[in-house]
Amino acid sequence: MTLPESGNGGPVRLDGPWTHRDVAANGARFHIAEMGDGPLVLLLHGFPQFWWTWRHQLPVLAEAGFRAVAMDLRGVGGSDRTPRGYDPANLALDVTGVIRSLGEPDAALVGHDLGGYLAWTAAVMRPKLVRRLVVSSMPHPRRWRSAMLSDLSQSRAGSHIWGFQRPWLPERQLVADDAALVGGLIRDWSGPGPRPDSDEEAIDVYRRAMLVPSTAHCSIEPYRWMVRSLARPDGIQFNRRMKRPVRVPTLHLHGSLDPVMRTRSAAGSGEYVEAPYRWRLFDGLGHFPHEEDPVAFSTELVNWLKDPEPDR
Repeated sequence: MTLPESGNGGPVRLDGPWTHRDVAANGARFHIAEMGDGPLVLLLHGFPQFWWTWRHQLPVLAEAGFRAVAMDLRGVGGSDRTPRGYDPANLALDVTGVIRSLGEPDAALVGHDLGGYLAWTAAVMRPKLVRRLVVSSMPHPRRWRSAMLSDLSQSRAGSHIWGFQRPWLPERQLVADDAALVGGLIRDWSGPGPRPDSDEEAIDVYRRAMLVPSTAHCSIEPYRWMVRSLARPDGIQFNRRMKRPVRVPTLHLHGSLDPVMRTRSAAGSGEYVEAPYRWRLFDGLGHFPHEEDPVAFSTELVNWLKDPEPDR
């Protein structure tokens, strides 16, 4: 099977009501898609996706009076594929560097999956640059570490992360048969609800993006660091650093049927937040609530961002 092309912008710069451009930050170049004017909301994608995962939220946020920007993380989409720099501390500096490069004093960070992990990290490392924090489908990094090491059910649910530790083979598997595995992962990790025909078209977009040279390798590198550093000094130091509490209002979103990150693993992350913290569980949704039910997700997101005093 040969995947069709995806618009004038190729597999990454897909057409839409947004504007594409590149910004420099933290020694690399990052692709962004942006819409609207107002306070900055910076959207961070997870695996195995890229900025386009936020296509539903960009126009909603812009219409609600925000400057909505979805960035491609280092090594993915239209951003630079550097040979190193895929540890969470450096990736979080990419995020805060993009905030500065956009000329903004701060941002509300919205992160899904790996993007959520980096959003937690950025809020701890550069608190003055993070106005509010929204995390979907990812516990606080210390909760993630604890669950993966001590909860057998979570360790099994995250088996793909253990599998990523092998050299070269995971990259080859991700791109084999026109990145068929990407489609399989997205289907398997989504909730059981009826899937509109357009979802298959979306999966084809993600498959095309994974086939851009070096993307598979760069997509896996953060997960390799997360596991291989568990007993190394750099990983232990990072875990200690993340003891510092998050001191900005935090909205934590999760699908009740997420097969990758169990609800029990994500719940309880509020113990690391010394600010208003709101937990919202979406019944019947899986690992991608922002795509599985974009209306419910976007409504929750916008209402919380516009709430001047989100309470605990």
